[in-house]
This record gives sequence, structure tokens and C-alpha cells, in this order.
Amino acid sequence: MIDAMAKDPGRAAAHGPAAEAQDPDPVAEAWDALVATARRTVADGLVVGTSGNVSVRVGDLVLVTPSGVPYTRLTGDDVVAVDLQGRRVRGSLPPTSELPMHLAVYRSTAAGAVVHTHAVHATAVSTLVDELPPVHYMAAELGGPVRVAPYALYGTRELADHMLEALTDRSACLLRNHGTVAHGATLDQAYDRTAQLEWMCRVWLTASSHPTRTPSLLTSADLAEASRKLRTYGPRP
Repeated sequence: MIDAMAKDPGRAAAHGPAAEAQDPDPVAEAWDALVATARRTVADGLVVGTSGNVSVRVGDLVLVTPSGVPYTRLTGDDVVAVDLQGRRVRGSLPPTSELPMHLAVYRSTAAGAVVHTHAVHATAVSTLVDELPPVHYMAAELGGPVRVAPYALYGTRELADHMLEALTDRSACLLRNHGTVAHGATLDQAYDRTAQLEWMCRVWLTASSHPTRTPSLLTSADLAEASRKLRTYGPRP
């Protein structure tokens, strides 16, 4: 049998060293997606300046936004990667100061991405209650009523521990006097959960501001029913 590639030089070239050299770099692709997500948090008003941070897992590596660098300045050459122990293995920029939170999520869950913001309405709610009242069925998408983790100084192991407790059986939580954390299988899912959380906080603050009325809340049965239906909604990652 005559080799098919010998008969078709173009096909042979497509499978040769040049084609292998053009194979996409998963780290570079993930970094580009991370930077795009970080910029989206700013464009959508979820963070101001460099106040939030984003990470994505690629195998045993965690790519994270660097500390104190505006997202608009990041390029493909600014990749920051650490291992699951927090040791920097790629890049020269320092990783986000909230690295302990991100690593805690990856060590404890099957998350593929984490988004942390200082969203206005969510941060306001974090100062008022210990749990976001279930004003909307999308709370079911986050695992149930969203808890508020006790305050601790940013960048500390104490904050990471508080966050993990609040995230038990949840994919998002509020951080007291600080902001939000959400994780997902993908960057898109983590971001969407962050945006949904901010929207629910805004709904609750708006409804609870009425001088003579109290918002109606969903029951645990309502949320369980919504959770079952949401499992079949749209494509799943």
C-alpha cells in the first residue's frame, strides 16, 4: 500500500514538524482568556482598577492575575503561573495578593476557574447580613442561599479559611466588608456566577429599601425545585 502522505505532499506537510510547532499552547490560550475575563470585570463595573483578581487552572498550574497591574496593560508575555503550593513557576510579575484564596479553592474543589471582585452591591450586602436572603431562584445555581464569610485581612490564610467554610456546598460566597468569590468549571461559568450574585444583591437591596414593605423570600423547597430544573437548562460545561 502506498503511503497516503507520500501521495499527498500537502497532507504530509500538515502532519510534519511545522504543524506540530503551530499546535496551540494551552497556557497561552488560558492566559488570553483570563486577561479577557479580568478586563470584563472592570468593563462591567464589578471591580475598580486592580481591586479584583482572576485565576484559571491548567493541569497542575494555576494562572493568576498579577498584583497591582492594570488589566489593560497585560499582554501575552505577562503570564503568571504558580503550582498548587503557590510557588511561581512562570513569569516575573508577582501573583495577586489573594493567591491563598484562589489556591484554597483549587485544593478543595474541582474548580477550573475563580473570580474575585469588589462588586458594589455585593460588598454592601456583605456588611448587612450573614447570608443573602433568597430573593430569586438563581440562588439555586450557586448551591443555595449565599453565605457571608467573616471578615479577615485580605491576602491572609485566615480569610481563605473563612471563605472555604462559606463555600461549603456552594459555588459562590460574599466576603464581609470585602467582596465576592465565585468558582466554576470554566472562566465563563465563574464569571457568570459572579454577575448573577451581584445582580441578586442589587435586587435584594432595592426591594428591602421600600419603607413599608418587606421582600418575599423563597423557601428551601422552592430552591430545591429550581435547582432540579436548572440542571437541564442550557449547555453544561
